[in-house]
Amino acid sequence: MRLVLRTDPQAIGHVTTAVGNAGGAITALDIVESRKDQLVVDLTASAGSTKHADQLTDAVAALDGAEVHKVSDRTFLLHLGGKLEIAPTAPLRTRDDLSMAYTPGVARVCRAIADNPADARRLTIKRNTVAVVTDGSAVLGLGDIGPSAALPVMEGKAVLFKTFADVDAWPVCLDTKDPDEIVRAVELIAPVYGGINLEDIAAPRCFEVEERLRAKLDIPVFHDDQHGTAIVVLAALMNALRVVDKRMADIRVVISGAGAAGVAVVKILQAEGARDIVVCDRKGALHPGREGLDESKTWLASHTNQKWTAGGLRETLAGADVFIGVSGPDVIQPEDLRVMAHDPVVFALANPDPEVNPAGAREYAAVVATGRSDEPNQINNVLAFPGVFRGALDAQARDITEEMKVAAARALAGTVADDELHPEYIIPGVFNAEVAPAVAHAVRNAAEHD
Repeated sequence: MRLVLRTDPQAIGHVTTAVGNAGGAITALDIVESRKDQLVVDLTASAGSTKHADQLTDAVAALDGAEVHKVSDRTFLLHLGGKLEIAPTAPLRTRDDLSMAYTPGVARVCRAIADNPADARRLTIKRNTVAVVTDGSAVLGLGDIGPSAALPVMEGKAVLFKTFADVDAWPVCLDTKDPDEIVRAVELIAPVYGGINLEDIAAPRCFEVEERLRAKLDIPVFHDDQHGTAIVVLAALMNALRVVDKRMADIRVVISGAGAAGVAVVKILQAEGARDIVVCDRKGALHPGREGLDESKTWLASHTNQKWTAGGLRETLAGADVFIGVSGPDVIQPEDLRVMAHDPVVFALANPDPEVNPAGAREYAAVVATGRSDEPNQINNVLAFPGVFRGALDAQARDITEEMKVAAARALAGTVADDELHPEYIIPGVFNAEVAPAVAHAVRNAAEHD
């Protein structure tokens, strides 16, 4: 807030008291201008929500002798002009520099690539560039908001790529939900990029788009909402099972959510040896006898629940060792976990509101993880996708295979040492500097030995 205050010796004290009484946390206060009759002050405070920020503003505005001149949201200020820029790596200080970077010298490089297209990975930005592609139809927590409104999220994804793995990524927000148009658009831009990260595309369209692009392109295509989630879930589950002393092959897993993430989690858990998995949607357990299922649910029904367990999610939890939620908020209550096996593991990953209250879940579960940053054991895709693409780009991989994903999960799990492992520390924090290099190394080795 920029405030204009009367030159009352107690004016600033009244302001800080008002903010504190309204529940705000003051983080900075600067006097911008001092006159005989007034002070201009910039006050920065942390608020819990937009509504709370309005309450702080109203509390200050209600003070006698205080005028709120302007209010700014620091998050919006951070986004002014976007979060990305392009910076050259080749110096242009002299005419000689220019003749090599552009005309006439660049012509020789162009001819070399025309003669040998594979050289594009060595001689252009393709070697280190990923397209973050979306149609804006399934943005986390926001839903179908369209390509323009999705752009800040895609910019943020690109920033994460650069920050954690030095991968140059760029948002590509497409104004279409037609799978044919999405596939064709990505085909047309693919020569520039070394990889394609599909993001926030609604199911089941995301499955078709990924499958078709993987078949058509000679660069990795990775739908992060599916595979990034699956990698981090597997890594966290590996360590959770170490905590409770159970084996992957012996556990019974119940998954709430039959969308993109649910399918990918099933595939990666099975690749690592899990055999007894039941997936539930809103109508209950999927099994081979259920009718009216779409293509992805039909696949799940035929590849899981071989005992044909029926019933709702609560009934299906009986005797389960692991619950993984990739669905929506409050689908079960903490007391529903009583029927699980001893020392159950609960991953409630819906964000911002989990499938079950985490505090309540801890009364019944040995290990609890969520997708929230304010809870221990955050399952966050940023632990996976930067390193996965770093490794794939370094290996000049043409695809990201299930073996590469499992290798990434094992490497991620391995960043938690035995003496660090704890029910509230089964997965490293997002700023752990060991994560991306470890994941990249494992993915590159898997790609080169595939």
